[in-house]
Amino acid sequence: MPPQTKMKVSALPAEKEEKKPTLAVVGSKIPAELSQQLRKLAHDLSNSMETVMQASYLLAQANLDENNKKWLSLIDQAARDAARINREIREILRSHSE
Repeated sequence: MPPQTKMKVSALPAEKEEKKPTLAVVGSKIPAELSQQLRKLAHDLSNSMETVMQASYLLAQANLDENNKKWLSLIDQAARDAARINREIREILRSHSE
């Protein structure tokens, strides 16, 4: 049997804030037809996220044990993050469409 080797695990460096190129930097516009399709998808995503957030709110009104409260908090925060990301996408579409 070969001898076991120990692997040294080092901590990952803290994530650096990544500068994301924007369409303004690239200098291109989103074609009108594509922009319209993306806006429709973003709108539909907003509606779905609103349903998740409303359900999360209603669940929060229930008498949940601590474990389920943690899961609910995770769902609620993820839904809020997704809604924020969707708003950012919609803003990009507004400002960079033909």
